[in-house]
Amino acid sequence: MSMKENAHQMKIDSPALAATSVEQRNRALELIAQALEANAEAIFAANAQDMDAAAAMGVTPQVLKRLKFNDAKLRDVIDGIHQLIGLPDPLGKITLARELDEGLVLRRVSCPIGVIGVIFEARPDALVQISTLCLKSGNCAILKGGKETAHTNRALFDIIKENAVAAGLPESCLLQAESHDEIGELLACDHDVDLLIPRGSNDFVRYIMDNTKIPVLGHADGICHIYVDAKADQDMALPLIIDAKTQYAAACNAVETILVNRTIASEFLPKLAQACADAGVKVRGTQEVAGIIACETMGEDEFATEYLDLILSVKLVEDVEEAIDHINRFGSHHTDCILTSDDAVSERFMQMVDSAGVYRNASTRFADGFRYGFGAEVGISTSKIHARGPVGLEGLVTYKYRLTGEGHIVGDYASGVRAFSHKDIEL
Repeated sequence: MSMKENAHQMKIDSPALAATSVEQRNRALELIAQALEANAEAIFAANAQDMDAAAAMGVTPQVLKRLKFNDAKLRDVIDGIHQLIGLPDPLGKITLARELDEGLVLRRVSCPIGVIGVIFEARPDALVQISTLCLKSGNCAILKGGKETAHTNRALFDIIKENAVAAGLPESCLLQAESHDEIGELLACDHDVDLLIPRGSNDFVRYIMDNTKIPVLGHADGICHIYVDAKADQDMALPLIIDAKTQYAAACNAVETILVNRTIASEFLPKLAQACADAGVKVRGTQEVAGIIACETMGEDEFATEYLDLILSVKLVEDVEEAIDHINRFGSHHTDCILTSDDAVSERFMQMVDSAGVYRNASTRFADGFRYGFGAEVGISTSKIHARGPVGLEGLVTYKYRLTGEGHIVGDYASGVRAFSHKDIEL
C-alpha cells in the first residue's frame, strides 16, 4: 500500500490500540526487550554494515558515534523499556470530574493522540525509544529513520513490530517508512496523521514545519547556555561545563555558550581555557574575552550558532540581568543553566529565562527523557503548547471530555426550568 493508504488504515485502527489494556501494552514491551537481547548479534551485524558504509563515505567521527549501536546502547534501550513498563498507564486518567447538575456528570479523561509520524536522525537507539513510547501510550506510529542506519533500523523495527503484534496489538500499530520519497507523502497525510515529530538539523525541522498542515512538535535549534555567576563555585563549574560540552557534543542539549560574570573573568577564564584545552575544546570569544585568554575572536552576531562540536562561545556579562537578556535573545529556549550559590540570583534566572529547561548547578545534558524518568523520549519540544521539554508518555496523550446524563436537554437550562450546579467531584 502507499503511504497515504497505510496512514488511513492506521487512523481507522488507532482506536483499537487505544482500547488495549496497560497489561497488554506492557506485555508487548516485555517481549520486545527480550527479543532485542536475544537478537543482539544480528542487530550488531546490521549496524556494522551501516558503519562500514558511513566510514567509506567519509562521515565525521561525531556522526559515526551517533550511528553506532553497540552493547552499551542496547543495554540503555532495554533499560529504557523496563523503565517504561514500570511507569503507570497514561491512558484513562480522570483529570477533572464535575457534576453539572444532578445526574449530569462531566469527566476529562486522558487518551492517545492517535497516529504520530516521527522523522528522526540516524540514531538507531532513537527508533527503539520512539516506537516503545508510542506503544505504551497507545499511539500508532509511522517511523522514518536516517538512511545512514537503514540496515540497523530495519533489523530493530522488524523485531519490535513482530513482538508487538505477538502480544495482541493491532497489525497496523507500527509502520516503517524507508525511502526519502515517503517523507513528502507523509507530510500530505493531514487527514490521517495527528502529529508530526521531526528530529534533525535546523533546516530539516524548518522544512517539515513549512511543508505540512499536520501539527508539528519539536525544536529546530539547541543553543544552550551556562551563566557563571560571581558567586559560582569555580571548582565545581569547570567539570560541569566540560561535561555539558563534551559528554555528547553533537546532542541538542550540549552547551554552546558560556556567559561569565565580568567580576570573576580574570580569575575564571584562564581556568576555563585550560580545562577546555585539556578536553580538546576550542574556545571562541568576544574581543573582551580575547584580551584575557588566547582564543578565536567572534562577533556579537555569531552567538546564535549551534556548533554540535567541541567548540564553545564565551562572553562576559555584567550581571544576571545581562545574562538573561542574552539568553532570551540568542537562545533556542531549550535548556539553560546558572552556576551560583546565591539563591536570590538563581531564582531570578529561573523565573526570567524563557526556556523549556532552566537549571542551577547541573549539566545541561540532563535534559533528557530517560534521565527525567520518562522512559526515554520521542524528542524535546521548545513549544509552549501541548508539550514542553523532553516529551515522554505525558506528551504523547491528549484528553477527551466524557459527559454522562439521564436525558438532559439544553432547552431546560436555557428556559430556566433547570439550573447548573457545577460541583466538582473529588478525584
